[in-house]
Amino acid sequence: MIWFGGDYNPEQWDESVWDDDIRLMAEAHVSMVTVGVFSWSMLEPSEGNFTFEWLDRILDKLHAAGIRVDLATATASPPPWLTHNYPEVLPMTEQGVRLQAGSRQQYCPSSPVFRRLATRLASEIAQRYAGHPALEMWHINNEYGCHLSHCYCDVSAVAFRQWLAIKYATVDHLNEAWGTAFWSQRYGSFEEIHTPSAAPYFKNPGQVLDFDRFSSDELLECFRSEAQAVRAISPGVPLTTNFMGFFKPVDYWKWAAEIDVISDDSYPDPADPDSPMIAAMSRDLMRSLGSGKPWILMEQAASAVNWRDVNAAKPEGMMRAWSYQAIARGADGVLFFQWRQSVRGGERFHSAMLPHTGTDTASWRSITQLGRELVDMPASGDRISPASTAIMFDWDTWWSIEQPGLPATLSYLELVRGWYRPLYEAGVAVDFVNPASDLAAYKVVIVPSLFAAAASSIETLAAFGESGGTLLVTFQTAITDESGQLTPGGYLGSLATTLGVRIDEFFPQPHRHEVQMNGPLGRGVGTVWAERLISHDAEVMAHFTGGPLQGCPAVTRKSWGAGASWYVATEPDDRSRKAIIEQVLSDGKVEESGVVAPAGVEVAVRGGRRFIINHTDREQSFEVHTGHGADAPQKHSLGAYGVTVLAEQGALVL
Repeated sequence: MIWFGGDYNPEQWDESVWDDDIRLMAEAHVSMVTVGVFSWSMLEPSEGNFTFEWLDRILDKLHAAGIRVDLATATASPPPWLTHNYPEVLPMTEQGVRLQAGSRQQYCPSSPVFRRLATRLASEIAQRYAGHPALEMWHINNEYGCHLSHCYCDVSAVAFRQWLAIKYATVDHLNEAWGTAFWSQRYGSFEEIHTPSAAPYFKNPGQVLDFDRFSSDELLECFRSEAQAVRAISPGVPLTTNFMGFFKPVDYWKWAAEIDVISDDSYPDPADPDSPMIAAMSRDLMRSLGSGKPWILMEQAASAVNWRDVNAAKPEGMMRAWSYQAIARGADGVLFFQWRQSVRGGERFHSAMLPHTGTDTASWRSITQLGRELVDMPASGDRISPASTAIMFDWDTWWSIEQPGLPATLSYLELVRGWYRPLYEAGVAVDFVNPASDLAAYKVVIVPSLFAAAASSIETLAAFGESGGTLLVTFQTAITDESGQLTPGGYLGSLATTLGVRIDEFFPQPHRHEVQMNGPLGRGVGTVWAERLISHDAEVMAHFTGGPLQGCPAVTRKSWGAGASWYVATEPDDRSRKAIIEQVLSDGKVEESGVVAPAGVEVAVRGGRRFIINHTDREQSFEVHTGHGADAPQKHSLGAYGVTVLAEQGALVL
């Protein structure tokens, strides 16, 4: 089955409401709820005084109703007594401002006091509920780093020095890696190093990159501390913590290896026409983080959120369409924040499964319809085979390429999205991989601006391209190594041979400035970036026209046996990028989905089933090509925000 439900916060309500909640959950076919995420102050109202009786009662009621529980360790928001008794736990900003209580996540991730008290609470909860019959999964903390990912206090500074000492062993090694001979920054001991707080001018790039890594690792240590305690008491019960899509502060590749079930919180903007593509990309990342294992959409909104400048409501049908999109891309659970809409607190206008306006509403009818449908929707439970096409995504690069000193127009996530878009629009399945991934299963690998590339990563990509794979590399790849120093041997390193080109000089483009291109791929324009590129033995597929780069290659292709290696020296317009991708997929012999659909209609394949999702507000038609000789294509139509699922033979099953 597909898990269906959401965050349930019974502590916000009088107990007289609980039975009504459970009755309505049964009506909506809720099968799992997350309990206790923000209940620390209710479970431990004063230090060492635990009150679990209310939680006992609600878990028993849920079990009696056949509803499974994803039980949280309740540590996402420290209670007032904690920061009152231990004010040193409160985090500090880059500008030296000490943040106060009254919101959530008001803790320094490096604080030994916070870790001790959080781990104790997790242990107490695990001791009490490890054997509870409603327990399905453990939920550690919540949305790590969402509001506070980097702390610059003295406690963090001490932890940062310890982290650096483990990584570099000697301060001389650190000085070499950071290049501290520049601007007289050489350190005589680790004790001289502080967090990279507010400074007069550019900070040391190596220090800033290491602090990003450290900050992600410190949050991971918080997770590990609680997870270890829970696993020791409740072995065999899976653990999760909710990710947040493409979230810059936390390196999810490193985290994913320690989590039993990948889960994600996803809140695309209903007013943004790009939201279906942006959401699909996040869902593909979640599946990829788990190496193809099913994951859970832990949170989404039933309709509007409450934290945008304008909180658009979802048109009728959109929530259902986006839920099926998650299932199509690997989810075995569709859950919401939250079950019952709050009447007090900071998120009282955030939509919920059960809205303020009650059950005689379009929103409630949409929830119950989806719940009924998912009862009969089989979960795959199995690892999904790798796609034929992969996009390389790397947190070190994200942190590095957006540091001061590089053009502000370089947005790593936008560069990656640009190459994901034509694949999404063509219905091509995509996995995300990291620089350490084994690429052997893929026909095509796309590498958008892998700025910080270790020598091993460069060698992996070169081997893939030279062994018959189809490789596409874009500008600002392999510019530095993993420490931030310029790549030995020049830009691109050994990839220059694989690609058959050499970079002579960068020409970053001003905002909204275009460079013209022409060649076998047709006319087009580029933005953001351009390069004086020299082709040695690569075919020029497009060249710049006009300006200082007149005649220089813009897009190149070098053949390698059965495959080819492409290089793109600018950010192409949509038409040019689509033309490039079509040629790259042809080089890689990537098979199409067999569905021809118009813009706004998504095609995704899971386990032999093809999900067709209409993300528009009007009826759309599509064709299914069976591939059986001269058989005419099957024609179908979908209403606004409609969803259908095709079996392998083309039969409609939804």
